[in-house]
Amino acid sequence: MEPTNKSNSINLGLYLGATLATIVVLIYAVKLDLIIEMWFNIALLTVVIAFGIVASKRAKKANGGFIFFKEAFIHYFIAIAVGTAISTVIGIVIFNFVDPEAATQLNEQILLKSKQMMERFGMPQEAMTTALEEASKKDNFSIGSQLQSYVFSLALYAVIGLIVALIIKKTDTSKA
Repeated sequence: MEPTNKSNSINLGLYLGATLATIVVLIYAVKLDLIIEMWFNIALLTVVIAFGIVASKRAKKANGGFIFFKEAFIHYFIAIAVGTAISTVIGIVIFNFVDPEAATQLNEQILLKSKQMMERFGMPQEAMTTALEEASKKDNFSIGSQLQSYVFSLALYAVIGLIVALIIKKTDTSKA
């Protein structure tokens, strides 16, 4: 794998990070509640995956239209790991240093949404109370929680990246 290919993937990761950071800062400034909306997070997931796909496709193009599975995955993963790391750092700074009250507000809204969901599913009151008491002890925006979320999201992106790499890979059979 050529260094230029890796640097292209790193650059795409930096662009992804800048994009995600800009979105998070704008949402923070305009309508903080969007951060916990499922549709918003699905949209962000789509953006992240798109950047990973572009990184793999660019590496394939740079290799003359051919790329091994491993290389396709590595380029996908580099872009996503770099971009989401930047976004995570921005989230940590905002919710732990700039405005910890925003994290408290979002944690309360998460509890409210959780309660509404449990009620919709007909969860018994006793079980709901226990679950909500446990959930109220967790700070979803603490440094540790955000780092844990970063690691878990990387695992999800890796699984998706394996599928992407399977689709994008193309070996040169004339050299076999």
